Amino acid sequence: MIKTFPKTHLIAAAGISLVVGSAMMFSPSSDVEAKRMVVTLDTHRSQSPSAVEPAPEKSEPLPQPVATAQEIPASSPPEPVTLAEEPATAAPVAEVAEPVPAEPDWEEFRIKSGDTLSSLFRKAGFNDGLMLSVIHGEGEATKLQRLYAGETLAFATSENGELEAIRLDRNRLESLLIERTEDGFHGKTVTKVPEPQVAFASGEIEGSLYLAGKQAGLDDRITMELAGIFGWDIDFVYDIRRGDSFEVVYEELFLDGEKIGDGKILAARFVNRGREIVALHYSDSSGDTDYYTPDGNSMRKAFLRTPINARVSSPFNLQRRHPVLDVVRPHEGTDYAAPVGTPIKAAGDGRVSFAGWKGGYGRTVVLQHGDNISTLYAHMSKLGRGIKNGQRVKQGETIGYVGASGMVTGPHLHYEFRVNGVARNSRTIDLPEASPVPATELARFKSATQQLVGQLNTLGEGFRQIAMAEDASSQDD
Repeated sequence: MIKTFPKTHLIAAAGISLVVGSAMMFSPSSDVEAKRMVVTLDTHRSQSPSAVEPAPEKSEPLPQPVATAQEIPASSPPEPVTLAEEPATAAPVAEVAEPVPAEPDWEEFRIKSGDTLSSLFRKAGFNDGLMLSVIHGEGEATKLQRLYAGETLAFATSENGELEAIRLDRNRLESLLIERTEDGFHGKTVTKVPEPQVAFASGEIEGSLYLAGKQAGLDDRITMELAGIFGWDIDFVYDIRRGDSFEVVYEELFLDGEKIGDGKILAARFVNRGREIVALHYSDSSGDTDYYTPDGNSMRKAFLRTPINARVSSPFNLQRRHPVLDVVRPHEGTDYAAPVGTPIKAAGDGRVSFAGWKGGYGRTVVLQHGDNISTLYAHMSKLGRGIKNGQRVKQGETIGYVGASGMVTGPHLHYEFRVNGVARNSRTIDLPEASPVPATELARFKSATQQLVGQLNTLGEGFRQIAMAEDASSQDD
């Protein structure tokens, strides 16, 4: 029967059989093909696919590496597999970082008039029981009960809403911090110290010291302090003249690179009607601070020339006609017209011998200074805080406020100065001076103030040269 087929057909059939058989021998099964992507090659030894040991019984058979007939001949061992060009190195062990506690969230409340600690706690989501636990804590926690309008109260809470801390910002430099501890709450005062930097200003008076200070760039507080330093020698209402000048070396205070205000005056020069007065700041070995002349004499007198910065509305006059009674009655004091509520200062250190209503004087305070001098302040709207009979007061302390109580036609201060019970004109009497620098401290004083004098002279001379150059330039124009 084979003979009946042409020879060419037989040869073709044999070729087809050979191809089909070869394909069946070298083609992978469907099971191996499905697991090819999870094969793990042994890179430490070379072996043929048939050399792989069978897996233990009752286990999944390990998949075999697969290659087609065209990739690897049956008689050739597989080439070793190279995973990386560089030698493998051990992976570095990562250091375990300490867990960082999360920063608490602060919620701030600006304290307004009428706010209470209880209401602020409720706004923050806490009850009165927790508030009592806080203010009864240790340290200075009890100070939280004193709140003032304008301050800021802040609450710090944890992630689970638990109160962790409270911060009461009194101002930019002082805060009360209360923190939770294992034993409850503990409070402490936190104070920031600003960095002082030396500054200089000068000016010439055209109308008033206040306006000249403004033009020189001085803060109102520095201007008032300047008036207070020279106020024992100069009446800034009546003694000031156009052309008077001043120079002042003072501190500017900085916190975190930002100016937050002005500090104390370090040195100052005032020229009044051609008379030059120099004041230097000095702290003695006991820590007491005051202003002195370069010779060590105190700038202070035992008494202020005037207890209030205001104009004289009625001078000392023993023949004055009374404005209400219309009769000649001695005016044994000096009247200063000022708005209701203007603070009145104690003219000197002393003791309150009377505080209350005194007939036509209205609300009155009388101070006794030693054995032979007394001062009287009348027609007040109200007395100063804590002013009562027997109370000791310091010079410059507020003892009351201008009003119109008693027999008056308008608000003003009536001020009397008496020596041994006799009324004297407070504006013309020679006032006793305060104690100078003790002789035992004079060398220390000279050493401590030498630099201040140098700064005042150097900066002042530079200013005067600039002013002269500007005047010459304006005249040439």
